[in-house]
Amino acid sequence: MFTIKLFDIREENDMTQKDIANILGVKQPVYSRWENKVEIMPLKKLLLFCNYFDISLDYICELSKDKYISNYNKNIDKKVIGGNIVKFRYDNNMKQKDLARFLNTTQSTICAYEKGKTLILTSFAYQICSKYNISMDHLCGRK
Repeated sequence: MFTIKLFDIREENDMTQKDIANILGVKQPVYSRWENKVEIMPLKKLLLFCNYFDISLDYICELSKDKYISNYNKNIDKKVIGGNIVKFRYDNNMKQKDLARFLNTTQSTICAYEKGKTLILTSFAYQICSKYNISMDHLCGRK
């Protein structure tokens, strides 16, 4: 199951949910739902969280034990992420419809991700990275 270490990072930094919510530009109850795994944090907010603490996406999503990331790209660029999704598909000999089937979504959704029109869902990025053993930081253009 997809989990992220929001609580652990917040506690390590002696911060409140309201502190984190302010950093992310959301209300505290919204952040609380993410931290308590009621909802999955959108990738854009998760990237902001990781950038604030200089933490690896792979670490926070429990894909790696390496906590920190150095010399990384802090920009969130949907086109870069889309290009990385295309490269992932080609490297794994997949068509858009294959990836759509794996993620239980539509081919048009995959197309929108790849063209950089829409940011991939956090859960979809996680599914790809965990099944195919690739870095979420890499997929999201951070390294």
